[in-house]
Amino acid sequence: MVKGPGLYPEIGKKARDLVYRDYQGDHKFTLTTYASNGVAITSSGTKKGGLLLADINTQLKNNNITTDIKVDTNSKVHTTITVDEPAPGVKAIFSFIAPDQNSGKVELQYLHEYAGISTSLGLTAKPIVNFSGVAGNNQAAFGTDISFDTATGTFTRCNAGVSFTSSDLTASLTLNDKGELFTASYFHTVNSLTNTAVGAELTHSFPSNENSITIGTQHSLDPVTAVKGRVNNYGKVSALIQHQWRPKSIVTISGEVDTRAIEKSAKIGLAVALKP
Repeated sequence: MVKGPGLYPEIGKKARDLVYRDYQGDHKFTLTTYASNGVAITSSGTKKGGLLLADINTQLKNNNITTDIKVDTNSKVHTTITVDEPAPGVKAIFSFIAPDQNSGKVELQYLHEYAGISTSLGLTAKPIVNFSGVAGNNQAAFGTDISFDTATGTFTRCNAGVSFTSSDLTASLTLNDKGELFTASYFHTVNSLTNTAVGAELTHSFPSNENSITIGTQHSLDPVTAVKGRVNNYGKVSALIQHQWRPKSIVTISGEVDTRAIEKSAKIGLAVALKP
């Protein structure tokens, strides 16, 4: 595996995962089974209020080619074909959604010791072209992420970011939404043995002049049980406990309370993921 700055979405990812990942107010159940020929079949169902959403995903690996086919409750078929390292450091991804004829997209990723590049092209007459690039190393990196709509001749996305990483600290600054949204984040490992960490994400919207800050922490009670907590400046406090009751099978219970409207009932989420 190439050690380097990675791709653009990895800028600030550790802090985002700490303060947002695994928190939910819905009920979700996921079951993964494996056929004798190595095909992995994952069935999932999510209850959002009065709605029940479900999908079935089939994954087949053959040498360096991975094919994922997912069918959802809207009768849409999502297909993704990934070719890992057809050349050193290169990954090719082809995806489309049936029956949407305009959903086809091809993407190429290239990872180097001092760079990470990703470019994608929509398979239409007038496609949207995406490009992101990161230069640097695993200590400091600068990157940009842009999208150009050939149909209108305009840039639909223009982002830039910088990140700094040490042995126990990761910090990043990004400017998104064509310069309208500024985000600063940090992630600090307090104790690697117990996976204890703290982090925060601060965002500032220039058009509305609004600030938002979310502070989070995580800690492993034992090798199979972890807890997380977060609070933001809007008075919302969230917490979760995650337990791996058998290898690769995880149960997560999360809750959220609005301290500014304490009379409202708390949101409780439950996620169960089972793998053999």
